[in-house]
Amino acid sequence: MNFKIAFDQLLVILPSAEVDGTLKISSLSGIAALERAVEGDISFLGNSKYKSLVSKSNASIILLPKNYIGSPKENQVFLRIDDPSRGLASLCSFLEGEMYPPPKAEIHSTAWVDSGAKLGAGVAIGAFCFIGKEVLIEAGSIIGTHCHIGDFAKIGRNANLHPGVKLLSRCELGNNVVVNAGAVIGSEGYGFDQAEGSHKKIPHLGKVVVEDEVEIGANTCIDRARFEETRIGAGSKIDNLVQVGHNVRIGKGCLIVAQVGIAGSVEFEDNVVVGGQAGFAGHLKIGKGAKIAGQAGITKNVEPGAFLKGNPALPFQLAQRISILQKRLPELFNRFDGFADKG
Repeated sequence: MNFKIAFDQLLVILPSAEVDGTLKISSLSGIAALERAVEGDISFLGNSKYKSLVSKSNASIILLPKNYIGSPKENQVFLRIDDPSRGLASLCSFLEGEMYPPPKAEIHSTAWVDSGAKLGAGVAIGAFCFIGKEVLIEAGSIIGTHCHIGDFAKIGRNANLHPGVKLLSRCELGNNVVVNAGAVIGSEGYGFDQAEGSHKKIPHLGKVVVEDEVEIGANTCIDRARFEETRIGAGSKIDNLVQVGHNVRIGKGCLIVAQVGIAGSVEFEDNVVVGGQAGFAGHLKIGKGAKIAGQAGITKNVEPGAFLKGNPALPFQLAQRISILQKRLPELFNRFDGFADKG
């Protein structure tokens, strides 16, 4: 990480911070964990289990909760704030704008933009992009290098498509959507009929609709619907390497972690949370606020608010008990073998 930020500037970013200590250096140049920080670094206490590391840290600035008791070293400053993790996020947001400034609102000379495409004010089109016919891209959106925007696609205001994104024909992105590098939105759904001894492809004529404020991770694939639409609800966040099948409907505010696989026609209600590598069979309904642990196998509908774990998935507490008992199976078998020998 290569940046410089003055202490006074940091206080502008964190206006409610309570300052404890003095600093001799004029600027700060790094962010590091408490145990690895050196002079010039900024660190933070985001989890109380690392509290013992604060007094040993060599960071020049440490963001701490307001109830932290202790004093800084010489040439060290404690900044006490309500939420150190959010404070660090605010700092990182500022630094992101400094280190990775948005591209100029222009069309790169190597990009292909169809004459029928409509671009709003302030749109940036990166090198080697393809923008198809009748595409609509609204004001302030950024299309990174090597992106493909298919015919009749629509992109809302202030969307950010990172390099190599494929938004295929007729698919739609809402306002403030972020799509990370290599994601494919609108790929053909996985559907075949068995006929005459072979697998015959079923055409998928629908589209994908991504609502406002959604973020989609790198190399995630979202298949278009067979007839209507695959839909991702507003504010949902999808991690890297997730597979969303055709006709899936994901509600608002859902969190889906890496390597999850969702088969066709599954419906998530709002605020569902799914851990990494969980898998969903097709045509299921996952109730509002349900939580699915990592690597769970979901083969039945899930009630609202349920917390499931395991494969096949079970209520979390039951799955935990079974997991503990499994560790005792060798001991139990040895005991039964002993009884058999005595008999």
